[in-house]
Amino acid sequence: MTALLIQLPPAMPDDISSAPESTLLGRPDSPCVGICSTLFDEVCQGCGRTQLEVSNWVFMTDEERNVVWTRILAEGTAQGYNPDGSRK
Repeated sequence: MTALLIQLPPAMPDDISSAPESTLLGRPDSPCVGICSTLFDEVCQGCGRTQLEVSNWVFMTDEERNVVWTRILAEGTAQGYNPDGSRK
């Protein structure tokens, strides 16, 4: 019988202050609210992102994401968000 060894990732430190700070200002990881309309609209009515922003979101830096978030909230047209950034 052969033993199977699994290496676990290192444990998270108890002191999270050593973790890198995110510049997303406490926002969700993605503006997606599950009301997708990017197949029919140039800008998704649910989250307010363009098709290009939706497809590239996982590759964007925090700075690029903040630019998108700022535009979404400034325009105030996304059905999923109030102008203050809270979810509807």
